[in-house]
Formats: sequence, C-alpha cells, structure tokens
Amino acid sequence: MTLESTPKAPSPLRLWPAIALLVILWIFRFLPKVLEEPSIQVMMSAFFVPMVCSALILIWWVAVSRATWRERVFGLLGFLALAVVGFYAGDPTLKGYGTFGVIQWGASAFVVGLIAARYIRPERRAVIGLIAAGLAFGYWTLVRMDGVWGGDFKAERSWRWSATAEDEFLAARGGRDGGSSLDQPLAETEWPGFRGPRRDGVVRGLTLAEDWEARPPRELWRIQVGPGWSSFAVAGRRIFTQEQRGELEAVVAYDAATGAELWAYEYPSRFFEAMGGAGPRATPTLAGGMLFTLGAEGYLHRLEPETGDMVWQADLRDDAEREPPLWGFSSSPLVVDDVVIVHGGGEGDRGVLAYGVDDGRLRWGAPAGGHTYSSPQLSRVAGELSVPVVTDQGLVLYEPSDGSVVWKYDWPVDNYRALQPLVINDSTLLVSTGQGVGTRRLDIRREGASLTAEERWTSRNMKPDFNDFVVFEGSLYGFDPNILACVDLETGERKWKGGRYGAGQLLLLPAASQLLVVAEKGDLVLVRATPEGHEELTRMKVFEAKTWNHPVLVGDRLYLRNAEEAVAFEMPLG
Repeated sequence: MTLESTPKAPSPLRLWPAIALLVILWIFRFLPKVLEEPSIQVMMSAFFVPMVCSALILIWWVAVSRATWRERVFGLLGFLALAVVGFYAGDPTLKGYGTFGVIQWGASAFVVGLIAARYIRPERRAVIGLIAAGLAFGYWTLVRMDGVWGGDFKAERSWRWSATAEDEFLAARGGRDGGSSLDQPLAETEWPGFRGPRRDGVVRGLTLAEDWEARPPRELWRIQVGPGWSSFAVAGRRIFTQEQRGELEAVVAYDAATGAELWAYEYPSRFFEAMGGAGPRATPTLAGGMLFTLGAEGYLHRLEPETGDMVWQADLRDDAEREPPLWGFSSSPLVVDDVVIVHGGGEGDRGVLAYGVDDGRLRWGAPAGGHTYSSPQLSRVAGELSVPVVTDQGLVLYEPSDGSVVWKYDWPVDNYRALQPLVINDSTLLVSTGQGVGTRRLDIRREGASLTAEERWTSRNMKPDFNDFVVFEGSLYGFDPNILACVDLETGERKWKGGRYGAGQLLLLPAASQLLVVAEKGDLVLVRATPEGHEELTRMKVFEAKTWNHPVLVGDRLYLRNAEEAVAFEMPLG
C-alpha cells in the first residue's frame, strides 16, 4: 500500500517587516503636523524617509516576504506597471514633488491589501495587494496639486476637473473689454520695487493705528489676478506687478485708486513647478522713468511704464548659458547708473549679469554661485557703495560699473538662499541660509585696500527660509522658520518667539515700533517691535488663499496680493 503525497502547505507571509516599514513611513509623514515647531530637517525627512520605506517595502516583497516566487515576480511587475500608468495618467502638477505622495500611497495600500489577504490562497494574495495599490494610484489620477504651504510643506490638492483660480481669473478677464487708461504722466516713484527704496522692508516716518476694531482699514478695491509671487512697484496712480495668464507671462499696470487694469504686456512664457505653482517670482523695478522686469523663465525686459511698450528684451538662458533654476529666475532687477543688474547663475563670468539700460546689451558678467532666489541690492559697506549678492556659495560685493569683485565671503551650502543680505550699518551684515542652517552676523572692516570680516555669531535661533527679516534698536525680527521671533543683535540669543504666521512676510515701521505682518494664511497682523515679548496689537483677515508676496505700504495705502487676488486698503494712521 502506498500513501499519496500531499502538497506542501504554502508558507504564510512574513508581514512584520512590512508592517514596521509602514508604521515608520506614516510616522514621518505626520511628524511635521504633530510637532509644535518642526525643523527643516524633520520636514525634509517627511519627504525622503517615506520614499526609502516605499523602496524597502518592494525589497521586502521580493527578498523576505515568504511569498512564492511566482507571486513575487507577479506582484513586483504589477506594482511597477501600476506606478508607471499612474504617473503618466496623473495630472501634470503631480510630476516631481507630487510623485513622492503617489508612490507612498501605492506602497502603503499594497501592504494593507496583503495584510487583508493573509489567509487567502497564494495565487490570490498578490492580486488583492495589487487591487489595493491600484485603488491608491487611481485616486492620484483624479487629483491635481496646487502647491504646498511654506510653513509645513503640506500639499494643497483639488479634484483635477475643478477650475483653478487661474482658470476663473482667465474666464472673468475674457469678458472684459480690456484695460482702462490713465491720462497723467508717471509720478514720482514712492516704492521703486522689491521691499522698497532700500530693499530692506522698512517704512520710515509712518505710524499705524493699533485698534482696528475701532478704526478698521478701509478696503478700496479687490481684484482677481493671475498666479505669481511678485510684489508691487508704485509710482503715483500706477502700480506694477507680474503674473501668469495661461501660456503668457504678463507685466501689468493697475490704477492704484481703482484697481482697473491700465495695460498689460504679455509674452509667451510659462514657468511651473509643483511646490510654488505657476508664474513669475521677481518684482518689477522702476528707475529713471523706466520699468524693468525679469520673468521666471529668464526674460528680462525694459518697458515704457506709461504704455507698456517694450523697449528691449534679453534672455538669461542665452546669456547665462543655463536653464531656469529649480524655482525659477527670481532676481528683481537692480538699476545702478546706466546698468541693470540681475543674477543669472551661469558658469564662469555668467553668474551676475549687467545690461545697458538704454540698449539692453550685456555690459559685463561676473562669477557667482549657481543659484539664488535673492536679489542684488545697492548698499554702502565699509565706506563704499557696492552691490551685495548672496548665493549658494556665499556673499560677494561687486563694483556696479564693471562687475569687479570688491570682496568675497565664502559660505557654501548644499541648498539655497532666498533672503536679502541685511546691511545694518557701514560695517555690519547679516546673511541667512534656507533649510534651517541659521543666520550669521559679519563685522566688516577695511585694512588698507582690502576688506576683512569677523564672524560675530552664527545663530540657529533665527532660521528663516524665504521670509526676509528686519532690525530695529538692537534686535532682529523675522521668522524661525514659521513662527515670529526676536533675536539679540549683539549675541544672536533669542529674546522671544511667538505668533504662528507661517511663511509670512513683514514690514518694519520704526517710528511706531511696529511690525506689519502678512501671514501665510492671509491674515494682516500688527505686532509691537519690542524685545520684551511677542505682543500682537490687532489683526484682520484679508485672503483665504496662500500668501507669500511681500506687502507694500505707501503713505496710508497698503497694497497686497497673492497668487489669486490683489487688494488695496486705506490704513488708519496713528
């Protein structure tokens, strides 16, 4: 008598490594949301650790899951096929940054499906896992990404068939007859460009009323605008900004009193990246009755500010011999005498570029770091006027007439710089670095014909990202990284920290010891500039959407915008 052999029972899946990876993945995904003040390292880990866990989940499946080899091959190839289909079928806004979320959701769903199918026959286990992964990938084909919040990198998502703010703006604009006209010459330039006359975010000689319940700001007008992170330049009744209009980048002049469009110079160009969205990043510059603008893809223009007619155009991609950086060309043009200066980031002497204001011809080029989202500015350092520029390589002072290097301070970083160098006086500079590295004070002195610098302190008590800071009466005020903070200028020690304003922007009103803060979530807040502690004086809601643009205050007129709306207020003065 012979006994028939019975088939060997399939081994149960070894699930604990996958479950552990899944737990780690989602802990890091949610960590920035549960911590009171997540560091930039934590936020970056929230990107990369889940991606590593997703890859390890696939390695677990192939190497140690105890699935049959037929299951392993079928599951791996099926998952990769779903990922590829999901990638190409998904909305274009998910390419790049959004890919992180797609892969993580797919890998998580695959594991959850396998857990649910752990008692099912081997030939069906992988199928169940792939069905779960397919549902996750399928969800991501139905949504689009509308950028991220700068405070915690939280993604904004919408159904891909819903209208964007840009769609609604273009539809509403299509029903208009065009711009209005303003029959008056260009007035004196009160706010010539990025962060004001000195590019320092300081409004001198002005005091705002501190009780907006009793005396609220009066809204003068509110309009839809195209996306972009530009601020305003102001000259009398004209305010100038840049925005995206479909496949056209636009420089636009609005009536400061009514918000009516006076003219728009539009040209084919569209820059988009998933974190910041579409549109230009730089702010127009008014100088000598001329208007200069730089688009996100690198088009530098001189325009007639009264009519919008183009005088000349240059292309930084050709002159710097490079493509736009990760977040676009962001350098607001600086005009010094007969040249207009921008950062190009090309190799060799193509780092900083200067063009003739009259003809747009390249006058000089000088070496600089490969990328910066800061802008050149004219400052007096060690007794002489020069143009400080910060990049990923450090700080360089240039002679504006020929681009020769006056002085160079090496402080290379692997990430980016976006803030303006803050020149406090003739011999003191502050330089900051994004991604949580901190802020450094340099004391500069002249020794004969050369300059030397002493590092007074480097402080992680002030770690702004792309949110500029100000100095008032021995204290530094800014965002660390998304909470308002005050740091002692002499020591770099923190005085206080309070006020969750996200990736906001601010202005200093030194005559009144006031900080006017525009919070990332659209609140307008007045804060006392004092080292004694965080004192919020009053606030009001202005926008519902994300707001990164720098505010402009000219007399009692406040001009604000984000990527969807622009608004003007008559502010109550103290």
